[in-house]
Amino acid sequence: MRTKTLKKNKINVVTLGCSKNVYDSEILMGQLKANNKEVVHEEEGNIVVINTCGFINNAKEESVNTILEYVQKKEEGEVDKVFVTGCLSERYKPDLVKEIPNVDEYFGTTELPGLLRALGADYKHELIGERLTTTPKNYAYLKIAEGCDRPCSFCAIPLMRGKHKSTPIEDIVIEAEKLAENGVKELILIAQDLTYYGLDLYKKRNLAELLEALVKVEGVEWIRLHYAFPTGFPMDVLDVMNREPKICNYLDIPLQHISDAILKSMRRGTTQEKTTKLLKDFRAAVPNMTIRTTLIVGYPGETEADFQTLKNWVKDMRFERLGCFTYSHEENTHAYNLEDDVPEEVKIDRANQIMEIQSQISWELNQQKIGQEFKVVIDRKEGNYFIGRTEFDSPDVDNEVLIDATKIYLKTGEFANVKIIEAEDFDLYAEVAH
Repeated sequence: MRTKTLKKNKINVVTLGCSKNVYDSEILMGQLKANNKEVVHEEEGNIVVINTCGFINNAKEESVNTILEYVQKKEEGEVDKVFVTGCLSERYKPDLVKEIPNVDEYFGTTELPGLLRALGADYKHELIGERLTTTPKNYAYLKIAEGCDRPCSFCAIPLMRGKHKSTPIEDIVIEAEKLAENGVKELILIAQDLTYYGLDLYKKRNLAELLEALVKVEGVEWIRLHYAFPTGFPMDVLDVMNREPKICNYLDIPLQHISDAILKSMRRGTTQEKTTKLLKDFRAAVPNMTIRTTLIVGYPGETEADFQTLKNWVKDMRFERLGCFTYSHEENTHAYNLEDDVPEEVKIDRANQIMEIQSQISWELNQQKIGQEFKVVIDRKEGNYFIGRTEFDSPDVDNEVLIDATKIYLKTGEFANVKIIEAEDFDLYAEVAH
């Protein structure tokens, strides 16, 4: 059935999941635009491409519900075609084809040329770094590698994204330069594992050299590191962080757990002692570094004693930023062979306990900032406040700085120097410093 209006083909790209998916959607949109296609992001269009997430149960559920919603719209004649791509499609294609046959076509994470063909476009190899960014204009995600070689027991990402594959330094620099020309001031480097960068191409961990190249890009003021792995961390990265003002004193390093028994079962290749030493070495090398981590509670076999070890450790380490997830039992992972034996309500209770501890730590650390001055970037205006971030905060996941917009005008995307006047658990209030 044709849609009710005879409109020209407009392609609506819908993005679910993590920053890596945001990046992939932006590349897809850049390719479509280069093919003179009309493309929008999460607005109305008669052709819909859903970039799905297949990581954990909640994400899978959201992806399936979104597909069903657009298939329903197709049946009602509101859209003409529905295409599905991304991680869920990579991981469960045969099941999806059987369960939701009314989708026009399913594509995996590496099938961009095929998806473009289905949309009447050609894949243009020469478009290095050409993409339509969907984030606020002042920051953009920059993916430096795809896939993962780590054997973590709970993680399905290698199933969906394949083996680790680094992008050459020169290609990343070209992309960074194009972003800077478009007004991007902050690059957020992403990969499944930043620390593995370069091993396949240069036969050594080469993140430090990449950073040395990126700091030379004019217009970029902040470079932020997301998703580092704790084993084999290249310590020369910290030297560059110390030396180069453009590199934010910030590191996102998902540690997942700290009980030795759980770390071993998770196949993390480290111990409580080694992890604690690594964090102390970080703090010694870059004294004012902000460390963000994520933890998993309720992993198979996690005893009350394991959990107490984790809780005490979180209290001791006083992370500036921390997120906590409940374990999700994922088929075809190594941990799927274990019994998912921690009841759901216990998982949720444990996650809440960790976040309770963290919000107290965050409150205490934030109180120390009152009276101090910080450089912030203004991301947006919301109600009566301009919302900014310091170099110690990543978008969407970390603290924000609120500045009263009734008293002063600030330009979004620009930097300002502010003085903190009040602090809550996760938000800071500031006035412009004079």
